[in-house]
Amino acid sequence: MITVKILIDSVDKVKEFSSIISKEGVECELIEGVYIIDAKSIMGIFSMDLKEPIQLNIHSDNNEILNKLKDFIVEEA
Repeated sequence: MITVKILIDSVDKVKEFSSIISKEGVECELIEGVYIIDAKSIMGIFSMDLKEPIQLNIHSDNNEILNKLKDFIVEEA
């Protein structure tokens, strides 16, 4: 599993992130405190506090996805 912190702090970034992640054939979730949201759910993403970085878990060992998400990654968790 790959875990990174990402920042998606605008509507345009949420749309771009959702577009990228929904094309991936792996399970992904966003974690904020006690909340766990399916990363492919745009409505779920908008329900989170997007002002701060949130944790992204990707259920894969393929680091290619990180290249696609490099504009969102703020730190490796």
